[in-house]
Amino acid sequence: MTRNLTRRDFALSSAGLVAASLLPLDAFAQGHDEPITRAIPGSGERVPVVGLGTASVFDDNDDATRRAAGQVIKTLADAGGRIIDTASTYGSAETVIGDVVAAAGLRDRIFIATKLESPDAAELKRSQTRLKTSTLDLLQLHNVRDPQQSLAAFRDWKAQGVCRYTGITSTFHGDFAALESVLRREKPDFVQFDYSLDDREAEKRLLPLASEVKAGVLTALPFGRGRLFRAVRGKELPLWAADFDARSWAQFFLKYLLGDPRVTAVIPGTSDPAHMADNLGAARVRLPDPGQRQRMVEFVEGL
Repeated sequence: MTRNLTRRDFALSSAGLVAASLLPLDAFAQGHDEPITRAIPGSGERVPVVGLGTASVFDDNDDATRRAAGQVIKTLADAGGRIIDTASTYGSAETVIGDVVAAAGLRDRIFIATKLESPDAAELKRSQTRLKTSTLDLLQLHNVRDPQQSLAAFRDWKAQGVCRYTGITSTFHGDFAALESVLRREKPDFVQFDYSLDDREAEKRLLPLASEVKAGVLTALPFGRGRLFRAVRGKELPLWAADFDARSWAQFFLKYLLGDPRVTAVIPGTSDPAHMADNLGAARVRLPDPGQRQRMVEFVEGL
């Protein structure tokens, strides 16, 4: 929830993001251009590059949360987005998502990714029940800490048709060595980690390995837990951001990540449909090239 409050506060003090947040919710859904998609390395299936994260977003199963979830998910789907990432430990998020997606008849259009804390059949069954689906698109082992962790149970579930893809996750840099070991040995279909313009540790050690083992990459916390918005509060977008079609700070930050072709999709979390629409704008038109990405790094480092 902190991330959303931070962005909301930033929007009130930044003319650029205020303008983006006042766009109609279908501003990006009705554009003539299709969202950028990328192939999942292990299968070739293409997915849109901007999805929705739900950590600390849909924790409460109340009317206000359900309304917000319904609007955000509709905005995502109407714009051609597909990926929704959640977890068994994100409060009531699985329940809220499952109810909203089922009520809207969107299951066939949504790529549902969730996470388990361990290869526990009871935890899996609970997630399936909450999400109202017997088949998950992506099932991830959450917060990998043990370098010897086996994904045998996840592979068995995939063979049984319980999930289409398997994955592992961590957003704790102290556990990146364990994540690397499991990624190299087990070769899951996906790996998820935190990665932002001001925190590029994953760029140096995890993206090359993910590419080597042909794992899709989901990037969590793409706004650096709100640090990036705080750093640019009150500042205008540089004029050269137009060279890669960034129309807001959110798009600037997301396009940096998407400028690396090894990133399959970014999954910023939000409960605000206007922010969802703004985020989706990062998947339109041009992305920064290597030279432009270096300029973005230098810009942020100079703040």
